[in-house]
Amino acid sequence: MDGPDYYIPAAALGVALAFKLPGMLRDWRDPLLRSVCALLVLAACTFFFAAPPTIAAVNRLTGVANFSAPLVYCILTAFSASCLILLVNWRGGPPEETRRVSVRWVVGYGVVVVLLIVLFLLGEAPEERLRDLDTHYATTPYIREMIVLYLIAHSVAAIGMTALCWRWSLQVRGWLRGGLVIIVFGSLFNLAYGVSKFSAVFARWAGHDWDALSTLAAPPLASVGALLSAIGFVLPLVGQRLSDTWHDWAAYRRLGTLWRELRAASVPGTPTVRISFFSPVELRVTQRESDIHDGLLQLDPYFDRGLRARAYEEAVADGAEPREAQAVADAAMVAAALRSRAADPEGEIISSAQTYTSEAQGPRDLVRMSLALRHSPVVAAVGVRAARSESGTR
Repeated sequence: MDGPDYYIPAAALGVALAFKLPGMLRDWRDPLLRSVCALLVLAACTFFFAAPPTIAAVNRLTGVANFSAPLVYCILTAFSASCLILLVNWRGGPPEETRRVSVRWVVGYGVVVVLLIVLFLLGEAPEERLRDLDTHYATTPYIREMIVLYLIAHSVAAIGMTALCWRWSLQVRGWLRGGLVIIVFGSLFNLAYGVSKFSAVFARWAGHDWDALSTLAAPPLASVGALLSAIGFVLPLVGQRLSDTWHDWAAYRRLGTLWRELRAASVPGTPTVRISFFSPVELRVTQRESDIHDGLLQLDPYFDRGLRARAYEEAVADGAEPREAQAVADAAMVAAALRSRAADPEGEIISSAQTYTSEAQGPRDLVRMSLALRHSPVVAAVGVRAARSESGTR
């Protein structure tokens, strides 16, 4: 693998981090967001600093042969810890327990990082090795222990992630399950990386040359594993956000029929609140729901509760479930009230003494009402009967 093979994934992870940073800045106290950003930073740094051109540049700038070795090993160890910590925060649970487990992982892998640095300082690695340091110094005192230690730490994290994420994926659905399955595959690649490195090192101890496993097979496995793990963690968060936005836009569009009818029948001069073109869809849905509720209040004097009861019975007779039948009945009453309001342009009808309390308790019911107003045959039949009644009285 050459420089671009490392730098392109690093750049991709940097772009993902750029999308997550605004959210973290808004809610920096959220441990989940902090964990996600930390993972993306460490994953990007792993790719960047493990690239042979970067290794050579760091060694040259520091003036220490193979200075990049403990640097990359420490970053990779921190990335492994960040995966475990993010998983702990992601799964949730009692805050104290989550914090305690996270601290344990931080302390444990922090000790590993310190030991890696100490072992490198104690050992001797005078000849710069850009690609095969693990096998070239596999028998060198202290450097040997440093290599084994970082491989153990990385493999433990890979095994733990694979087991935990697989068990968790069997208990959930949707975006979360998809992300966990991707993490499992990423962890398996990371585990294969450890196996390849261990095999090459053990072969050196036994006097054999399996260096190709370390220099040719292991780097692509590590790259794919780190990338898949990062994607697996980010996918459920981004996917759920996109899914929520999609549902909000769908609700906004479906509320359109009811909203437009009520706005057309509103009393002239009724104040309206204008929102920015760039307003988030959640605010748009809230505003449209508010306008609908205001319109229902203005139509209150024209509501016929008896008509609503009859429409409800018709909807139930047609096989509608209670909640759907309530929405159809409300829509039928609204449709009739709209006709009555149109027939009273001066608004001379005295307000009814009875106060109307809509059955619609939330946005889902308003959406059902809007859809029923547009598509329900019961509502259409009410309109036909109202038209016949009007023509009969003329």
